[in-house]
Amino acid sequence: MKKMPSERLDDLQIKGYKILQKTDGFCFGMDAVLLSDYARVKKDAKVMDLCSGTGIIPILLEAKYPLDSVTALEYQESYVDMARRSLIINGQEGKIRIEQGDVKEVRNIYKQDSFDYVTCNPPYMTGSHGKTNEEYEKAISRHEILCTLEDVVSASAWLLKHSGHLVMVHRPFRLAEIMSILKKYKLEPKRMRLVYPYVDKEPNMVLIDAVKGGKQRITVDPPLIVYQEDGTYTDEIYRIYGMDKEMDGEVL
Repeated sequence: MKKMPSERLDDLQIKGYKILQKTDGFCFGMDAVLLSDYARVKKDAKVMDLCSGTGIIPILLEAKYPLDSVTALEYQESYVDMARRSLIINGQEGKIRIEQGDVKEVRNIYKQDSFDYVTCNPPYMTGSHGKTNEEYEKAISRHEILCTLEDVVSASAWLLKHSGHLVMVHRPFRLAEIMSILKKYKLEPKRMRLVYPYVDKEPNMVLIDAVKGGKQRITVDPPLIVYQEDGTYTDEIYRIYGMDKEMDGEVL
């Protein structure tokens, strides 16, 4: 399977898997890797990944957990095609389905209460936050142009079985809004973890696990620190990536 001139093939450093990414387009970041680790998906679970982009989260989930099946939904056809080619490179095409579609239309695509887990690394920014990228594909990935946080939560509530999990990564500055919308759709926040670039800096990511129909009680996990004072990664980041901290090169 050859890559296109505008693409690069990155090594995911797990099970020999690789992923195609655009050289001038949106590429996955640490948030997707942290989400795949935080999901703690149970054996033989049926998983849906929304706003899947390059397919990084389903690829990592299949690598980390003994899953029954993984389905991924992505709106942009170019990313769907690229993700499917990554599956062929990895030999995962029999385990993961990458489908093209709109999050807002899940009720017309999938049966209600049909998944055990939904994962999502959604667009973080609303129209009033940040600068919209001049390249439309990147803008769609980063800004709520085609779907909002509420669209994602509403879709998840439809897709999940009772006691199913929505596991997502987002920005802490929207935490109050996130909690409010989750509760609106009967998705009870059960676990939360803040991610800090450095121990003395403000958090820049939040990982959340919400359960459909769950009881009111949330566990706040210990903070996850990305960098040590000298700029090297912490031991936990190396563990999450499955890397030897003595290895040369940067974590993806």
